[in-house]
Amino acid sequence: MKISVEKAATVLKAGDIVAIPTETVYGLAALASDKKAVAKIFAKKGRPCSNPLIIHLAKALDIIAYVEELPQLFFVLTKAFWPGPLTLVLPIIESKIDPSIRANLKTAAFRVPDHPLARQVLNLAGPLVMPSSNPSGSPSATAAVHVEDDFGVNFPVLDGGDCLLGLESTILYLDENECWKIIRQGAISQSALANVLGYTPEIEILNKNQQTPLCPGQLFRHYAPKARLHLIEKFNVEKFNLNEQLVIIGFEDRKYPDNSRLYSLGKSNDDKMAATRLYSVLRKLDTDDVKIAHVDINFQDHGLWKTIKERLIKASQP
Repeated sequence: MKISVEKAATVLKAGDIVAIPTETVYGLAALASDKKAVAKIFAKKGRPCSNPLIIHLAKALDIIAYVEELPQLFFVLTKAFWPGPLTLVLPIIESKIDPSIRANLKTAAFRVPDHPLARQVLNLAGPLVMPSSNPSGSPSATAAVHVEDDFGVNFPVLDGGDCLLGLESTILYLDENECWKIIRQGAISQSALANVLGYTPEIEILNKNQQTPLCPGQLFRHYAPKARLHLIEKFNVEKFNLNEQLVIIGFEDRKYPDNSRLYSLGKSNDDKMAATRLYSVLRKLDTDDVKIAHVDINFQDHGLWKTIKERLIKASQP
């Protein structure tokens, strides 16, 4: 059910949830100050309560209400990437943020989104939590129709068109040595962050013994369609039964077996296009009732390709 900005703000203030577009993916929004509304998000998504949420702000300095001090290079990062697809995990004043939002951690995640409709709603309603608008673990929604596919045509959604970036925000965490680390790869590449920080932030993977993720997207199986994905570094035609039609997620400028069915991510030298198309392609597999798909992961290991590969690895986990 398509709604206006004003209606979205009214629904949120009344304690309910709506889907809102951002430049990354569509978010399932609730007022950060409304504990009951936040609980509705966890229920609607089937999201584990150990998986913390991101607080979305209208402007950078709104963060002062939640933290005692701003960390090293905060203004450098926010000047470069806010509004935009960067999330910062910071120590907070615990009384200011309900434990359900931060999974009882002493930190919380913050972002200022760069989508005009999201910004308008934030200005009208106040800070929001907005995990991706999809059932937990499945591919994120990058169009209003995806929200309706997941939650029904009567679920309220603010239609902002297709998301520009198609990948979730990159999440940074300041470690005990006051070095920023990437704890979720996203729409801002490692190299782009290095250009601003003056050093290359390490990519930190969640320890399997760590019960509570520090941020969304750290679960081992995530972004996954129902279809089983087989990741392939190099296609060897002799390994396949060519009497059966192969379903391939790949690139339009490459040659695959003649009887294959291609779900295209674009051209093999365009990481931005591949990022934008990724979740739509994964969702199309399920719409078409595909059981098994072979994924061409023979691409570069830099820029957004690193994020795309990470998403595909998580999506292929059993």
